[in-house]
Amino acid sequence: MLRSMFAAISGLHGNQTMMDVIGNNIANVNTVGYKSGRVDFQDIMSQTIHGATAPQGGLGSIDPAQIGLGMTVAGIDVLQTQGNLQTTGVATDMAIQGDGFFVESDGSGTYYTRDGSFNIALDGSLANPASGMKVQGWQADAAGKIDITQPITNIVIPIGQRTTALATSTVTVSGNLDAGASAGTAVPTTMTVYDSLGIAHSVKVTFTQTAANTWSWAATKDAADTGITISPVAGPPPVNQGTLNFSTSGVETSSTGSLSFTFPDGAKASTPAISFDQMTQFSGTSQPTGQTDGFPSGTLTTFSVGNAGEISGVYSNGQTQVLGQIALADFLNPAGLLRSGQNNFASTSASGAANIGIAGSGGRGSVATGALEMSNVDLATEFTGMITAERGFQANSRVITTSDQMLQELVNLKQ
Repeated sequence: MLRSMFAAISGLHGNQTMMDVIGNNIANVNTVGYKSGRVDFQDIMSQTIHGATAPQGGLGSIDPAQIGLGMTVAGIDVLQTQGNLQTTGVATDMAIQGDGFFVESDGSGTYYTRDGSFNIALDGSLANPASGMKVQGWQADAAGKIDITQPITNIVIPIGQRTTALATSTVTVSGNLDAGASAGTAVPTTMTVYDSLGIAHSVKVTFTQTAANTWSWAATKDAADTGITISPVAGPPPVNQGTLNFSTSGVETSSTGSLSFTFPDGAKASTPAISFDQMTQFSGTSQPTGQTDGFPSGTLTTFSVGNAGEISGVYSNGQTQVLGQIALADFLNPAGLLRSGQNNFASTSASGAANIGIAGSGGRGSVATGALEMSNVDLATEFTGMITAERGFQANSRVITTSDQMLQELVNLKQ
């Protein structure tokens, strides 16, 4: 009877632990990125009444006889299953669809989380506003290049930062020139070029039919633009003017001439390359179009995050540039991670070291922006477990009560 009482006591402790875990799960049913826990039970040492014997003589084998001495909690698992994604529309909110964890740092330690409710801190870093921990990844260089072989660092999104201007280095003229045009026909097109200070200038290129399958071209400035100087030079080689030749099938075969601009406003002189490779000469309306690179200075106004965790900045001048790459971590045994509070996990010897890389590679999931991963707690399962724990606790309590009554009867025999 004493054995039954002590076994029942272990059952009380086990079911109380189960209720504690269930209570914590239900308390975190709306916690972003929370992963539910599950209790595993196992029996403990049994008292052997007699051992097993092999068949001998005319007797068969005898099975062992044992009395269990109760149960214990074998472990509390963390169920790393996917939670539902809830759309928030906030650009800094992120969720992982699939395996992996965001990497955060407080400056002294590294932590891992599924909670992507981030924001931009005062210093421009991407961080969790509740804990202050900064999101880790790789920062792009000035040209927008990312080297993921380097150690991870704080991700910084410098909203309001001004980018340098880029002078025009390439001019591409495409479109068609009318094959039926008469000699002397002039066809203009206007394009915008930028100097090294980011100032826009209007340049007009005029094509003139000079002979069969041959056109001349000349670049001039807009009369209202006093900030650029374009001086045609006959050559050789010709500057700011030249010729354009077509084959009998209407395809551009060769061209001469180059561009050279100077700027009285103090900008660096420019000699952008000009290409006519996409020009054609067919019967029909002449519609040449000039396209140039370059842009003025601008400030970072907003950003977007791709499914691979790549952060792209959008500037006031209409340009976009890669700012950084969010890192994701995965583990050989994610169930072995240690809860460290504030929706974070820490690696342990059971989880193994973090394997850090980019989303969508190495089995890692993709990043969804404007959404958060909710708790994976299933209330129906938790309520069922609650009933089971309650009934188990009651049954073990009844065992103690019944054993006590039996002991009382034993005492009464003496009276």
